[in-house]
Amino acid sequence: MNPVEIEAAVSDLASQPFVKEEFPFSFLQAFGNKETTIRRLRLGESNKSDLGGVLQANNIHIAVAPPGEVTKTLAALKASRATTRAKARYILATDGVDFEAEELESGETVVCAYRDFPDHFGFFLPLAGIATVKQIRDSSFDIRATSRLNRLYVELLRGNPQWGTAERRHEMNLFMARLIFCFFAEDTGIFSRTGLFTDTIEQMSTRDASNMHEVISEIFRAMNTKIIDRPKAKLPRWADAFPYVNGGLFSGNVEVPSFSKIARSYLLHIGNLDWTKINPDIFGSMIQAVADDEERGALGMHYTSVPNILKVLNPLYLDDLRAQLEAAGDNPRMLLNLRKRLSRIRVFDPACGSGNFLVIAYKQMREIENTINERRGEHGRKSDIPLTNFRGIELRHFSAEIARLALIIAEFQCDVLYRGMQLALSEFLPLSSDNWITCGNALELDWLSICPPTGTGVKFNADDLLSTPLDQAEIDFENDGGETYICGNPPYLGSTYQSTQQKSELQAIFDGKTSNWKSLDYVAAWFMKAAEYGKHTNATTAFVATNSICQGQQVPILWPLIFETGHEIAFAHTSFKWTNLASHNAGVTVVIVGISLHPGKVRRLFSVGADQSVIVKETENINAYLVAGRDIIVKKATSPSAGFARMEFGNKPVGGDLLLTREEVLELGLTPDQRAQFVRRIYGSAEFIRGEERYCLWIKDDQLDEAIQIPSIRQRIENVRAMRMASKKSATRSIASQSHRFGEVRQIGNEILTIIPSVSSESREYLPVGLAPAGTIVSNAAFALFDAPLWNMALIASRLHLVWVATVCGKLKTDFRYSNTLGWNTFPVPTLTEKNKADLTRCAEDILLAREAHFPASIADLYDPESMPSDLREAHERNDEVLERIYIGRRFRNDTERLEKLFELYTKMTTSTKPTNTGKKEAVK
Repeated sequence: MNPVEIEAAVSDLASQPFVKEEFPFSFLQAFGNKETTIRRLRLGESNKSDLGGVLQANNIHIAVAPPGEVTKTLAALKASRATTRAKARYILATDGVDFEAEELESGETVVCAYRDFPDHFGFFLPLAGIATVKQIRDSSFDIRATSRLNRLYVELLRGNPQWGTAERRHEMNLFMARLIFCFFAEDTGIFSRTGLFTDTIEQMSTRDASNMHEVISEIFRAMNTKIIDRPKAKLPRWADAFPYVNGGLFSGNVEVPSFSKIARSYLLHIGNLDWTKINPDIFGSMIQAVADDEERGALGMHYTSVPNILKVLNPLYLDDLRAQLEAAGDNPRMLLNLRKRLSRIRVFDPACGSGNFLVIAYKQMREIENTINERRGEHGRKSDIPLTNFRGIELRHFSAEIARLALIIAEFQCDVLYRGMQLALSEFLPLSSDNWITCGNALELDWLSICPPTGTGVKFNADDLLSTPLDQAEIDFENDGGETYICGNPPYLGSTYQSTQQKSELQAIFDGKTSNWKSLDYVAAWFMKAAEYGKHTNATTAFVATNSICQGQQVPILWPLIFETGHEIAFAHTSFKWTNLASHNAGVTVVIVGISLHPGKVRRLFSVGADQSVIVKETENINAYLVAGRDIIVKKATSPSAGFARMEFGNKPVGGDLLLTREEVLELGLTPDQRAQFVRRIYGSAEFIRGEERYCLWIKDDQLDEAIQIPSIRQRIENVRAMRMASKKSATRSIASQSHRFGEVRQIGNEILTIIPSVSSESREYLPVGLAPAGTIVSNAAFALFDAPLWNMALIASRLHLVWVATVCGKLKTDFRYSNTLGWNTFPVPTLTEKNKADLTRCAEDILLAREAHFPASIADLYDPESMPSDLREAHERNDEVLERIYIGRRFRNDTERLEKLFELYTKMTTSTKPTNTGKKEAVK
């Protein structure tokens, strides 16, 4: 469950009659507990309570209190030995009138009336596996509002299906945006009195809601009518109380969908929320799913945390502004210059969604500007920072409208905070009709026309800008000498998941630049557009992106093109999880990359340490793999380093009848001698990792005459021959005469194998590698070293090798995709002494012995990060300790440091002269 679903369930529970016997179970169900879990608690199988309540281990201890004894009961829960033994995180007591709860670790409490406990549902989100941060708890209102808006939206579409068609969907979205403005305006003083909109609707509409659409339409008409024109408009007296708003928000068509009694009830409930608590930082991203059928199933998961957004904006330009503010101190002239600089900065998000990045950027800049005003003794001064400096492109109408509305709300809130309510209200209405959020396809539009480098004034005004799809953002303004910062979180979409339309967009952008564009993630197009834009204006760009654009095959395709425009990597944040609000959601692994034509002498590289702290490294250059060092592209190598065993692909069957399950082996009806002679155990990735049994026919040429005397084997060989003869590939047909053999054979069959799966899960801390005895066959779904010294396995099993493979080989979906030519043949290792090899051999033996101690557990079982046996983990730690001391005399602090050393050694391996950190670009073969 996600927070919106949880809020709806909690609100339903609070609105129903209180049943003391059922409350604990209903409460746990509201937070996503399954029926089987609830049943076990009911039966007492898992209920650990010693107070007659319900105690769920590692979660919560709930007790229903006698009337008036809630505080006393909560104290008893806290003192309970069962609470301590079961490591309960929360305690909760209620009598159906009062409600009290405590988070035991922090001591934070909730005390409220029972009917109001849904207001605090964010406090309990960890019960649903959602690791909350302060921003999420503070966003409880936004989640509640989103939930109710979604119910209203769905109910309105049920009664007005024509409003859900493509032709009218935009009208429906605009109607929802108008409602949101009204709810906000009636609670924040923008309207003449609190509750004006909701109260008017409740009083003037009938209970059956038959005239509801007419009442709302008249209100909207009033807000589109100037005061001077109202006598002619003949507005109802009750509608005349609403101010003139316009600004494009209420202009044009004011038709309203019809309401049912249920829809009327939903609207009144929404209006009765406290809209002063709205947080435009995240509200837009919460509700953008309301208007999208495909996304509504993920409602409430579109949360982008402020700290994550600041990971982009701070190094992009906000850190520099704050440094300049600190340097200015109380110097009036320096402060004035900084304020002028602020007024000319443009922030441009070409995939702005509902405006999160733009809203955060605006609020952060207003905070800096206010500090300047305070230091200059100009408290309450009108802001010099125009909203039109915060531009965006968004494909979906509703999100574009919400982005503009979120910025309007943010501006009002900043004015109230920094100038006072009276000044904020006096200048808020009517809204400006400028519209600076373009609705369109960012990859097909000219960014320079939407966010031009210089100019004067607003060129385009319209009465209904929110419904104008493309030419709505032709705003120009005095900005000579200003800076442009491009930022955002564009859609990622790997090549497998791109639509035909998206592939054509990629082709249009990269056509003539590279023929390998089909391998690129969709987000690569935004980087290329930004680099082209940067050639014409003073712009710096930072995007959130999948880490795959800085790994493997995409690096040599994309980054040389970016560098050719003159851009360099100015700063970067290496891989981290960009999470949303779904319960137990690990989030997608992303990077942040900032590019600029003028990156400065010192670049900053951010990474996440083992304790989740952010480590900042200053360096002269950051390469395309997001490593501090020279701009090197790792190329495939045909052979490994001297002294290393050669790694080969496994054998390719080219004919399924050569492969056998355990049952199929039995069906062959072979004698023990025949089975030993013609049947071998075969391993690919799945067989090695999950321990699956699979066999193959392995018939040498000098054994063929004997083999075909066995009818069951002869039939399988005939099936392979027929399959190969029927192939459209001439190469396949050419091996039909040798249908007793694998199509591609790379081993004799009596070697000891070191097996390396070609694909393995990214969740594992080490790459799976292991030994198979002589007589084993490896398939083309894995790689193998044949009769290799055991210290080779120690290298592959190391953390060093995993981070190298993850960086230079890339991924298949999210899994590691191994490559012998990129991963093994290029792996940089210092010269190993015989003692080094002996020490590493012992480490590999210890790893194998630790695995053997847990037989018959599979590699998948043993290397599950949540349940990896301690002795196996210790064996790997010793292996890493020994190997990393060979590299630098100590353990590496983190993966960033590992990669820096590996790239340093790789440079030495592939160049004849000793490199220096000059920052100059080169491609090393």
